[in-house]
Amino acid sequence: MNTIRLAENLTKLRRSRGVTQGEMADFIGVTKASVSKWENGLSMPDILLLPQIASYFGVTVDDLLGYEPQLAKEQIRKIYYDLAADFANLPFENVMAKSEALVKRYYSCFPFLNQMVILWMNHFIMAESNERQEEILQKTADLCDHILEHCKDMGINRDTVMLKAAIDLQRGHAQEVIQTVGDLQNPCRISSQGDSLLIQAYRMAGEREKADSFTQVSMFLHLLLLLGDVPLYLAIHEEDKEICEETIRRTDVMIREYHLERIAPNAVSVYEYQAAVILCAFRQKEEALARLKKYAETAQYLLKTEAVIQGDEYFYRLDEWVSQTVMVRNKRMVLESVRQSLENPAFDDIRSETQFVRIQKQFL
Repeated sequence: MNTIRLAENLTKLRRSRGVTQGEMADFIGVTKASVSKWENGLSMPDILLLPQIASYFGVTVDDLLGYEPQLAKEQIRKIYYDLAADFANLPFENVMAKSEALVKRYYSCFPFLNQMVILWMNHFIMAESNERQEEILQKTADLCDHILEHCKDMGINRDTVMLKAAIDLQRGHAQEVIQTVGDLQNPCRISSQGDSLLIQAYRMAGEREKADSFTQVSMFLHLLLLLGDVPLYLAIHEEDKEICEETIRRTDVMIREYHLERIAPNAVSVYEYQAAVILCAFRQKEEALARLKKYAETAQYLLKTEAVIQGDEYFYRLDEWVSQTVMVRNKRMVLESVRQSLENPAFDDIRSETQFVRIQKQFL
């Protein structure tokens, strides 16, 4: 709910400018008693006086009232979904302009701004030129700075720090990422134990439902983080066949046992793709083609389903978490991404194989 803070703001503005209640009253054309009542919250100025008072102190009416337009979670989700759909179907610049207007309108609604950062990061690549893409990334980074400077929510700020680091990485600013994230993500920090502490606290307080729900989501996210790290680990050890094969073997077991191909298909597709790249480098053509087939199957699933993440019989609490989280993907971008990924020179040795040609045709 929005809160009007006229009394508090009026007192601060008057005192900061060294103006007495009487001097202000004379300028506005009211009694000193009226100003006193406004500042003590006993009455409100006539609406027609608000622009005059705001002008007297050199602020906007919204600033005078302390009005900060906010959006509910459901409204933020709807705006995000609508804009993501527009990016998929309408001219890019039209949708970008619409989103920028909304950012200006809700410039103090930090949960909304956080989601707009994610929206722009997910769609900047659709801009026609490299210059325009860089311009949007800079605009996104600036929005992150605004959030970090003015938002008091530690959770939002923590997310924003990571989002800005992702922007820096996209722009090739590796040292900035290391400086920002290196110490923050240090596994030796006590903050890394936060999940287990909260779960124990829920149990101690007798809040079993919350403990169960939080634990399931935490377990799933740790699995997702592990699966997300595997492609990077494979790339780091791309010349060590033994490490790569053992990593692939262990990851396959994890995916199979936790049914991640349906619970988290996007993360699985990234893994299968990187495994194919590595296996091609080791001249294991049949195994690489088998991985690419799985990659294609997962990509097709992503193009057909609306669910980016979904629970199952084991992770039966995931759906309620997903319902509170904005997760949208642009299917047109998914399709284009798959097409480009199959042009990777790493697949040159298998490009003429019948199975590869068949895979490629699925996405034409």
